[in-house]
Amino acid sequence: MNTAGHLPSAIGRIFYSVTEPASDRGSSSPAPIVLFHDSLGCVALWREFPGALANATGRTVIAYDRPGFGDSDPCPHALTRGFIEAEPKQAFTALCDHLGIDHFIAFGHSVGGAMAAACAATYPNRCEALITESAQAFVEAQTLAGIREARAQFAQPGQVDRLRKYHGDKAPWVLSAWIDTWLSDEFRDWTLDGVLKDVRCPSLALHGDSDEFGSAEHPRRYSSRTSGRGDMHLLPGCGHVPHREQEGVVLEVVVGFLRRISAH
Repeated sequence: MNTAGHLPSAIGRIFYSVTEPASDRGSSSPAPIVLFHDSLGCVALWREFPGALANATGRTVIAYDRPGFGDSDPCPHALTRGFIEAEPKQAFTALCDHLGIDHFIAFGHSVGGAMAAACAATYPNRCEALITESAQAFVEAQTLAGIREARAQFAQPGQVDRLRKYHGDKAPWVLSAWIDTWLSDEFRDWTLDGVLKDVRCPSLALHGDSDEFGSAEHPRRYSSRTSGRGDMHLLPGCGHVPHREQEGVVLEVVVGFLRRISAH
């Protein structure tokens, strides 16, 4: 079963979706998985993955659009250096309050992985596990090179229209929020180290060995700099979107990880 709606918040209406597993869990209700989308993403761009993840894990999967993205209200300002670390106290808190989420598993893709880590660090007694996919932990030359290449591609006629399909009139803001933020002088020395040290739950860092936006040093930091147990899994021949490029492998690794931590 899949439901969706908008929730009110101090930063505007936030769109969310809730996907239940197809199988009956009986009286059992394990902590839901909350998905955090990437810099150009939204609920719709997860496509069929929330349903596949819900069925594979037997858990409810919740996804939401941050302000400025997808079907959420526009964001009235440009992003600042601390936008990643601020997410736990903004849209995520509004989501938890609205849906009554007490305990959760945080699962984030790309910059959403950094936000998932920030939520795990902010709510150490509520986050049961952290799963990151192609997540950045610092500003790397390879990341910036990939963004500059993407900027050149989006400068071609009609390319921004690809984003309008998912973000409507907010598409130019979405593109700027990614490119201009990451390439700014203000963001040049950003790292997630201060957040990672406060993550206490078990974590899994997934990363493609052909990721065009970051080297394997990123998942190494996620798996080694948290205070909880950290696992790292490199996917051979995979780029920046493992859940689309190698969905079956991602689901197998995630299910295995959740089984291992549940057994302890």
